[in-house]
Amino acid sequence: MKKLFMFIAVILFSGNMIAQDKLYLLFEFMKVDNEQETAYGETESFWEKIHDQRVKNGDIIGWDLWSMQPGGEDQGYQYLTVQVFKDPVKMFQGGGDLMAAAKKAYPAMSEQDLINKLNQSAKSRDLSARIYLEQIDHTNGQFDMPIGTVATINLMKVALDNYEKYENAESKTFKPDHQKQVDKGNRASWELLRFMSPIGSAAYASHITVDMFKDFNQYFGRSNDSDTVYTVVQQKAFQDGLTSRDLKWAYTATLIKKVR
Repeated sequence: MKKLFMFIAVILFSGNMIAQDKLYLLFEFMKVDNEQETAYGETESFWEKIHDQRVKNGDIIGWDLWSMQPGGEDQGYQYLTVQVFKDPVKMFQGGGDLMAAAKKAYPAMSEQDLINKLNQSAKSRDLSARIYLEQIDHTNGQFDMPIGTVATINLMKVALDNYEKYENAESKTFKPDHQKQVDKGNRASWELLRFMSPIGSAAYASHITVDMFKDFNQYFGRSNDSDTVYTVVQQKAFQDGLTSRDLKWAYTATLIKKVR
């Protein structure tokens, strides 16, 4: 029990030591009824200008809006927004003064009109899940994620005492193949994210892996075949990596708005 407590403490507080070397991301999963699609689109267009001002203020690095598939009303979420930070403190504190950013983004609107608009925006969607994440690993390469980028978002469930085994498998066993696919032009990028909050046995997932493709042509042109020849030891590591996590759900997402 003592070892487990120390392991959890390292997971929770190690981010402070290397905060400048990684990114932090706030994922917000949205449920949008079919009849609210138009209103929701207007809501995110309104927020886009505010997030642009937040980038200018240095509150966030960027913001994205993704359309998710399958996305049926009984199949989970229809949209995902992502806010990107350098500093986990800023992320957990809300990323700056939103009202101040809104006033700069819409100088002709009164404060009361802005408050009304912000309150109305909540009616167009249901913010179903908010997840705070830290980036653990990623492939190397130049990819600026243009509008139309396609991503596979894989939600993984890993036991708290199995994090090290799983993350080592992703970084040491799986990542080399991801990097080869990036180098060949079969994939745009790959990254591994770990939940900072919520965590625990009752949390739906603990990690997310994201495979990105420049468009659907690259997405459907990819091959699952690997030309890597594994040794017996590597084959065991591969299988151990697969069994160390439970793939809970995978979405295909398309980038439809972006602020940087």
